[in-house]
Amino acid sequence: MTNVRDFGAVGDGRSDESDSIRHAVEQGDGHIVFPRGVYRVTRPIEVELKTHGRTALDGEGGTARIVMDAAGPAIRLVGTHDKTAQPSDFRPGVWELERMPTVTGIEIVGEHDESDGIELEGTMQATISGVLIRRCRYGVHLVKRNRNLMLANSHIYHGRGPAIGVYFDGVNLHQSNILGCHISYCAHAGIKIERSEIRNLQITGNDIEYNFEDDLENSADVWIDSREGTVREGTIASNTIQAKNSPRGANLRIEGLDNELANKAGLWTISGNLIQSQAVNLLLRSCRGVVVTGNSFCSGYERSIVLEKCRHVLVGSNTFDYNPDYSGDRIDGITIRNSAGCTLSSLTLESTRAGSPDVGGAIEVFDSREISITACQVLDPTHRGIFLSNVQNSRVSDCTVLDRRPDRTMAEAIRVAGASRQNMIHNNLIGRGTSGDLVVAAGAADTSGNLRSGDQ
Repeated sequence: MTNVRDFGAVGDGRSDESDSIRHAVEQGDGHIVFPRGVYRVTRPIEVELKTHGRTALDGEGGTARIVMDAAGPAIRLVGTHDKTAQPSDFRPGVWELERMPTVTGIEIVGEHDESDGIELEGTMQATISGVLIRRCRYGVHLVKRNRNLMLANSHIYHGRGPAIGVYFDGVNLHQSNILGCHISYCAHAGIKIERSEIRNLQITGNDIEYNFEDDLENSADVWIDSREGTVREGTIASNTIQAKNSPRGANLRIEGLDNELANKAGLWTISGNLIQSQAVNLLLRSCRGVVVTGNSFCSGYERSIVLEKCRHVLVGSNTFDYNPDYSGDRIDGITIRNSAGCTLSSLTLESTRAGSPDVGGAIEVFDSREISITACQVLDPTHRGIFLSNVQNSRVSDCTVLDRRPDRTMAEAIRVAGASRQNMIHNNLIGRGTSGDLVVAAGAADTSGNLRSGDQ
């Protein structure tokens, strides 16, 4: 164990401890301990693993604070691993000197507009646990190439400026887990990926909230941008993800390259989350092979879910509700545009305000094909239950669409409009609206087995 105090650090929060800590890294035994105190630095604490060997930075259970009073990361871990995670791809020196660099039990505070928390480059099995990072531009910053990241039981809080909590920045990274963390009040994004090659990312059991800014457009709690690069094979599960309404904001935002295959972002599972309170709760754009199941959606101020130019997306067994204790002009609802091969199944939507008196509804599909809407309950929609326009080879079956309120405003339960063709509207229980119950343009759909509710 190497105590930084033995190398001249005093931990008084005023002295520049950069040289003392550097000496501890260079001359110590690899287990660098920061006793209780405040350690101000003006240069990154950089650990070149190839030179210094196996390293752990330990803040003695969170009693130590590092204040980064300059631009750049407070801690930078640099390895040399540049291949895959297959056992045969490791040079002997990586296992001997570089595996599992660890940062535990430390608070990091940024005091400069470009202060960052922890930066990882070329690492294998980097493990960050029990860390608090606040007032930093980037909390955890991953660059170039890394493998097998573990970020657990940590707090990334109140970032500086248009901050990002966990930033996958032009990185090639397979096998990474973010679990049991609290990531909040980072104005640009809680977790963001861009210009990266990512596989096998698990975001599980976190509280990711209030990553937004009223005056900042395009914020998101989780933002996966693979318009450059590819991001596939991931899970977002059992998280609480919530913010507040902000311009073009989203709780979850996954974007791929706009091509025919929509294959740059996909093979994702989004399951068992509470997702609420943003302009859009879930935005999928040019994605493929995404499963969205078992989530609770609430308070989408523009829409609950938007699918644009997607392929093979399954949205099943979710609720779309509102909390009467929360105010705000929520709209909610699901919009699908220019997509194919998508399924909505076993959804419950209540009191959705999406659409207008003339167009749209709680579930609305535009310019799409091979869309299946089955076994959904759409209750008390303001304008319309299900609306299809310019849709083909699609079906709406076994759904319940009713306006049960004393003062009904629903225009129609189901409407098929525009140049729609070769569709099936079968076996639905529907109520009568102010303009009818089932309204289908000539030649747009085959209708049979639909039951008009007698109490409507």
